[in-house]
Amino acid sequence: MRACRLCAGDQPKQPADNVPLALNSPQENVNPHDELHSLLDLFPEREPMLADAEHVASEMLPEPYRRMLAHNHHMTVTMESYHNCRVDVRILDRKVDGDVYSRKIVLLKAGTDTSVQFGIVRFDLSYVTPTVTNEILEAQKPLGRVLIDHNVLRHIDLGAVLRLQAGPALARYLQMPEGGTTYGRLATIFCNRHPAVDLLEITAPLT
Repeated sequence: MRACRLCAGDQPKQPADNVPLALNSPQENVNPHDELHSLLDLFPEREPMLADAEHVASEMLPEPYRRMLAHNHHMTVTMESYHNCRVDVRILDRKVDGDVYSRKIVLLKAGTDTSVQFGIVRFDLSYVTPTVTNEILEAQKPLGRVLIDHNVLRHIDLGAVLRLQAGPALARYLQMPEGGTTYGRLATIFCNRHPAVDLLEITAPLT
């Protein structure tokens, strides 16, 4: 797993797979543009996921997106607090490659079909116990809830915050207009001091 970070110094937009992304990236760290596509490429779509993606500085995020995304906490907890309800996880796709478990999900308001978040997770399960692994693979709870319930020693490293225009696939998953704007983030969860989880988390449009 790779920690994804940004530093000062804007670079021009770089097109890849028809999704341009403007970002800042030091050579010694993972390029967030590459990280975004490495996660999207885990689960190829028949239609484009994104029409456009651009890095924005956290302090420039409009509310309520800033308090939803620009933090080092689990998005599960943040979503539940904002929407004032529990959230359920729906698995859209998954794969296992050795110890690495990846899945594409949406979070829904509990007991409904209302999407509040789209996400892609890549988790090196060798950094957690068999009990935690089994509960993650059962896919009955959001990842953040499993780690919290088992008191896994963890911290979350925010890598990049993104302004996104929805392609047809994301529009379908988040029940939003194609071409509509929303925001997301790239982050890494360290479990027991190891970079165990790479995350792409995109919120449904907020008012």
